[in-house]
Amino acid sequence: MRASRLLTILMTLQVRGRATAARLADALEVSTRTIYRDVDELSAAGIPIYADRGPGGGFALLDGYRTRITGLSPVEAEALFLLGLPGPAADIGLAGPAAAAALKMLASLPPDAAQGAARIAARIHVDPAAWYRRNEAPRLLGPICRAAWDDRAIAADYESWTATGRRRLAPLGIVLKGGIWYFVADAGKGPAIFRVDKIREMEVLDEHFVRPEGFTLASWWPEQVETFEASLQREKARLRVPVGSLSRFGDFPAATREAVEAAEPDAEGAREAVVPIESVEQAARLLLPLSPPVEVLAPAALRERLAEMAAATLALYAPVSRRESGDSGRNRRRA
Repeated sequence: MRASRLLTILMTLQVRGRATAARLADALEVSTRTIYRDVDELSAAGIPIYADRGPGGGFALLDGYRTRITGLSPVEAEALFLLGLPGPAADIGLAGPAAAAALKMLASLPPDAAQGAARIAARIHVDPAAWYRRNEAPRLLGPICRAAWDDRAIAADYESWTATGRRRLAPLGIVLKGGIWYFVADAGKGPAIFRVDKIREMEVLDEHFVRPEGFTLASWWPEQVETFEASLQREKARLRVPVGSLSRFGDFPAATREAVEAAEPDAEGAREAVVPIESVEQAARLLLPLSPPVEVLAPAALRERLAEMAAATLALYAPVSRRESGDSGRNRRRA
């Protein structure tokens, strides 16, 4: 632990140029007294490190000195592909190794290149969670990741849409989509998609599995997403979208937005578009907040469902309006 801390201090000073004892102590989660002792050990080992006192001071390396101790540990190498995703790296327990790997990579670069890389890191942040969602990692994400890393089968109590049952799964990879963690696993009939948060309990089995020949997660996943979305959106609806209403489709499925945007405006600037929908009920929930001014022209069943939902909403709130009006009238009479 101490050797790792000394190396981190050395590479931090090489990459950042200067750092205070307080900053180093905070980053390494130790006391400033420990940092002073570590700096003394580095100096005794021949590292040209010096201290400047006063405002703007701190520890620094002699100009031109560069360490060549930048080798990555196995777990740091695993974390390389998560360097730009601090949130997901933390979710799967690789925040520390990812930070250490990033520091070593910066330390191994020439000064100009290191400054450019640090500049980009300071100006780009990736937040995969959707708005109004808390970025909370599923409880069993870490164990399922480790099973996937090691090609170990698992026995999991998995909650599907219909029931919870015990399954033997061979986890092939992990995917973060829309702020939700999924894993791809072979349940005996080829790769399939599962949600990590639907695992109630799991056990990593003492058996390894053989990955399907030629399987790559990066090519398999997009094909499955496209197939899945197409299988859901089997019905159609025709909409009339008045001018100025295109922006209201920003959170709709991509196929819906693209169909509306591709439609030719009429003389009034309105667009008629045929869009894919999953079902009448699902489309009604999406489209009700747009009415008016967006109008559903077909199918008739969707128009009827929207009318029913609008009438139910009016019935829910109309009595409240009348009651408030009556209370106001009584208050005026009493006054």
